[in-house]
Amino acid sequence: MNIFDYGRQKEQKRNAPLAMRMRPRNLEEYIGQEKIVGPGKLLRRAILADQLSTLIFYGPPGTGKTALAQVIAQSTKAEFVQLNAVTAGVGEIRQVVQEAKDRLGMYQKRTILFIDEIHRFNKAQQDALLPYVEDGTIILIGATTENPYFEVNPALLSRSRIFKLEPLKSEEVRVILERALKDKERGLGNLPVKITPEALEHFVQVSGGDARKALNALELAVLTTPPDDEGYINIDLAVAEESIQERAVLYDKSGDQHYDVISAFIKSMRGSDPDASLHWLARMLAAGENPRFIARRMVILAAEDVGLADPHALTIATAAAQAVEFVGMPEARLPLAEACIYLACAPKSNSVITAIDQALRDVATKDIGVVPLHLRDRHYSGAKQLGHGKDYLYPHDFPGNFVKQQYLPEPLLGSVYYRPSGNGAEKALSKSLHKEQGSEA
Repeated sequence: MNIFDYGRQKEQKRNAPLAMRMRPRNLEEYIGQEKIVGPGKLLRRAILADQLSTLIFYGPPGTGKTALAQVIAQSTKAEFVQLNAVTAGVGEIRQVVQEAKDRLGMYQKRTILFIDEIHRFNKAQQDALLPYVEDGTIILIGATTENPYFEVNPALLSRSRIFKLEPLKSEEVRVILERALKDKERGLGNLPVKITPEALEHFVQVSGGDARKALNALELAVLTTPPDDEGYINIDLAVAEESIQERAVLYDKSGDQHYDVISAFIKSMRGSDPDASLHWLARMLAAGENPRFIARRMVILAAEDVGLADPHALTIATAAAQAVEFVGMPEARLPLAEACIYLACAPKSNSVITAIDQALRDVATKDIGVVPLHLRDRHYSGAKQLGHGKDYLYPHDFPGNFVKQQYLPEPLLGSVYYRPSGNGAEKALSKSLHKEQGSEA
């Protein structure tokens, strides 16, 4: 490094965003993710012992993926090389690999290659890494906001230990902000900042567990607020609200958030919690999820989980799906919400799915016989001569429009598929069914 490079790096460090300046320098300064780097945890032990294998950190923005890689960089005796998948190509990978080989051969020094946003590497770029991860030429650490099981090659995944980072807790974001306000070397400690508890809490809550978002908003508030007559920079709730106006919705429409949130939505309606159901619906709508997809899943739930406990549920869900097509967003949020609340509050029964699935299993695995003669169609030419429809008992000719007769094929006589739950409208169906089944022809 020459004097000009040193000067440039020093200037960049001084003018870097607060979030970058406040990155932890060691494990003691690292906040959050106690489940993976807390005392005694595997990753913490591996970092302290400088015995790392290929790792992939995955989680939402601002949860400490790159910060954790930087802690490793400060802790390891290995050479630490960083690439960004947005700008790096196969040529740069090959150069890093060749330097790693030389370093290992001449100095017996390992190389840790950290690739930020590794999900942006295409298959060819990921394949270029594979042989050198396999033979230990490089120790790969990847960071991604996308689920690696969707975005990273299976061969690379099988050689990696995956750690999922969660959004930071409110108290953890608060500690990070307070540390930045006090730190005179890297933070805002040299500035005469006065911040109200309400303003600090607003930064914490609206950041949604994203430390970078909270620090960026705090820095913007401090740098754009003029000092008062006494020289103090006063950050109150109004300034905080202006500096961080909107919460980022953590949701990706093609990855795990898509599946996780719709799963939570369905399970909340199935669990009869209208408030939680509305929350997950709102999260999907705010993130731009296709309302047709939401409506289809509600139609399925109406048949699968509400079923005949409330026969109106399927009608309401289907009507909501039609309304989505008819009116579009944003008005479609209303029929979707109406159906969501109705389905969540409706009595539940999965007797329909149990019944049809058992019937399908019997059709697939048992001798199902033939259609009994008295149930066969007798209207086409020659059917009567074959005995079709003979001795069929027409229910409307009998009291209560019911008569007991054989409807199942011979091999399945006695099979019971529909077992009413006794919930909601099925209670009446159950009584009617038992009464009719007990009647004599």
